[in-house]
Amino acid sequence: MNVVVFGAGGRAGRQAVAEAHRRGHQVTAVVRDPARHEDLAGARVVAGDVMDEAGIEQAAAGHDAAISAAVDLSVPPHDFFTTSARALAAGLATAGVRRLVLVGIATIMPGASGVPIMDEPGFPDEFRPFSLGHAAGLEELRASDLDWAYIAPAGDFDHAGARTGRYKIADYGDMSSRISYADFAIALLDEVDAPRHHRATFSVREG
Repeated sequence: MNVVVFGAGGRAGRQAVAEAHRRGHQVTAVVRDPARHEDLAGARVVAGDVMDEAGIEQAAAGHDAAISAAVDLSVPPHDFFTTSARALAAGLATAGVRRLVLVGIATIMPGASGVPIMDEPGFPDEFRPFSLGHAAGLEELRASDLDWAYIAPAGDFDHAGARTGRYKIADYGDMSSRISYADFAIALLDEVDAPRHHRATFSVREG
């Protein structure tokens, strides 16, 4: 398959590129500054902005599926996630790409109580704007016609974790759980190769 990865320069994006290449896919890695990411082996690296509809269309043309691991911390979270979701929905549709798999965040997923983790007692106020931004972006996707899957770590990433080749679908979010970026990328690419979740959110944890 031909797979385009937006936000390919970050931790999750780089692992998605590596996993796609490992599976034999042709990969286009979209980053803001290609000169800083010449080490993305096995990918065609191009400049792009996930908030730019026309740029998304150009980068995605001729591809079978898209992955977005993009984030720009210099932009207010609500603005970034809503604008990028709208741009992805419109740009991918124009390019003829129906399947989009996104890197999500645990805090907007239900916790053990059944309510989103960000709404549970004791959730830190300083993390709430970023979580609300993610949630607003997800609502934009729900209003689109794309076939999307929103995948969140059940808790957070194990930044030093190795690839085990396994993951589990999580019943609910648990901030104490972890998954390595490499294993998370397996979940992302599984939803590209053999989609099981359509216009749906789910969480994964270490296997």
